[in-house]
Amino acid sequence: MLTVGDTFPPYDLTACVGLDAEKAFTRIDHTTYGSMWRAVFFWPKDFTFVCPTEIAAFARLNGDFLERDTQLLGVSGDSEYVHYAWRRSHEDLRDLPFPMLSDSRHELMRACGVQDADGFAQRAVFLVDPGNVVRFAMVTDGSVGRNPSEVLRVLDALQTDELCPCNWTKGEPTLDPVALLAGA
Repeated sequence: MLTVGDTFPPYDLTACVGLDAEKAFTRIDHTTYGSMWRAVFFWPKDFTFVCPTEIAAFARLNGDFLERDTQLLGVSGDSEYVHYAWRRSHEDLRDLPFPMLSDSRHELMRACGVQDADGFAQRAVFLVDPGNVVRFAMVTDGSVGRNPSEVLRVLDALQTDELCPCNWTKGEPTLDPVALLAGA
């Protein structure tokens, strides 16, 4: 699996971006969002139970991610047509503000090292900086949903470029090693 410091792999995927049949799909590649950070999260497959709870939770925080110059990108191995059907049929997914990328060839999930033994994506998330470097990577068991607020908290900490203590949240003081050493 990719880890902190690795380069995020290139990709060029079709995404479901809405329910208007004429504008529902678009191509998105690793250059689409220019110099923005990216929060790329994978889920095992559409029409499941834990996955929509996470996707909807990320959607509720979309504005917070955008305020931090970060684009959310959701990915699974389902086709863009399956994404479209799922969005159309699931109340919490109809108005998603971010693209659902289709990795139907499983190239991105394999390149990221998050394809499981059954061929599905693991429940993984990566924070990728504007230089295309992975700055945070996390995978949970398939039965356990992630906490998008924690991903946002880590993003805030990373964007300070300072030392942040355990459970640090935006607005709190960061650590000053010089002051800490002087007080020792």
